[in-house]
Amino acid sequence: MQEVNIGQRAVAAKRSSELSRRLWKNKWIYVMLLPGVLYFIIFKYIPMYGLIISFQNYKPFKGVRGSEWVGLEHFHRLFTEPDFFIILSNTLILFVMNLVFYFPIPIILALMLNEVKGDLFKKTFQTLVYLPHFMSWVIIVSISFVMLTMDGGIINDILVYFGFEKINFLLSSEWFRPIYILQVIWREAGWGTIIYLAAIASIDPQLYEAARMDGAGRLRQIWHITLPAIRSVIIVLLILKIGAVLELGFEHVYLLLNSMNRNVAEIIDTYVYTAGLKQGQFSYSAAIGLFKSFIGLVLVMLVNKIAKKMGEEGVY
Repeated sequence: MQEVNIGQRAVAAKRSSELSRRLWKNKWIYVMLLPGVLYFIIFKYIPMYGLIISFQNYKPFKGVRGSEWVGLEHFHRLFTEPDFFIILSNTLILFVMNLVFYFPIPIILALMLNEVKGDLFKKTFQTLVYLPHFMSWVIIVSISFVMLTMDGGIINDILVYFGFEKINFLLSSEWFRPIYILQVIWREAGWGTIIYLAAIASIDPQLYEAARMDGAGRLRQIWHITLPAIRSVIIVLLILKIGAVLELGFEHVYLLLNSMNRNVAEIIDTYVYTAGLKQGQFSYSAAIGLFKSFIGLVLVMLVNKIAKKMGEEGVY
C-alpha cells in the first residue's frame, strides 16, 4: 500500500513538473491572454452578482443586502405589462430583418471579392466597405439624418427633381425598419466580410484546380467548394447571431427613436433604459435583462445542439 502511495505521489509530481514546464514555456501566450481574461471577469462575471436585485425591491440607499425580497414579482409584472408584447414583437421583427437581410450580405461580399483578381481594386473596395465599422452609431445616424431630412436632404431633393413629393423618412413609422436595416448593412457588412474572406483564404487551391480540370465554372466552384468549406464558420456566426436575438443594440435604435415612430421602434433595450435609468426602476429593468440573457442562452444551446446533429462543430 505504501509503495502504491509513493508511486502515485511520483506520478503527481511528474505531472506537476511537466505542467510547470509547459506554463513557463508558453508564459508570453498567457500574458497576452491576461487582458481578455480580466475583461471577462471584471465586466462579465462579477456584475452577475447584481442580478440578485431582479428578485428584490431594490433601494440604492439600502443596498443589495438590505433591500426587500419580492421573488418573481417583477417577472410577473413584465409578462402582464400591456406594452410588453408590442415591444417584444418590435424586437423580434428587427432581429428577423437582421437575419434575413443583413446576415447573408457579408457572405455574398466575401464570395464576390474572392473572385476579383485585381489586388488593387480588391483591397481598395474592401477598405471602403469595412471603414464604416469604425464609425460610431452617432456618426452613421447623423449622416443618414443629413441625407434624409426634408429640409435640404439629398434624397428628398432627388425625389422632388423627378416630380415626387417629399417623404418624412425620419418621423415615419413605415420607414423606420428599412432605415434601421440599411444602416446595419452599411456599418457592419464589411467587417463581417473579413471573417469570411479569412475562412476562404484557408481553402486548398488544389481543390479549385481539380474542379477547373473537371470543367466546373466559377459558380459551380463557389457552390461545391467555397460554400461547403466555410459552412462551419457560417454556422458558428449564425449561432452567435441567434443567441443575440433580443440584443439589437441600444444606441442605434435610441438615436432613431422619436415620438412618431415609437410604436414600431421601441425595443427591449430602449425600454430597459426608460424603466431603469429614467424612472429609477432598477429591479424591474434587471429582471428584463435577466429575461433577455435567459432567452439568448436557451437559443444558443438549442441551435448549437441542432448544429452538432447536422455534423457541425458548433461553438462548444
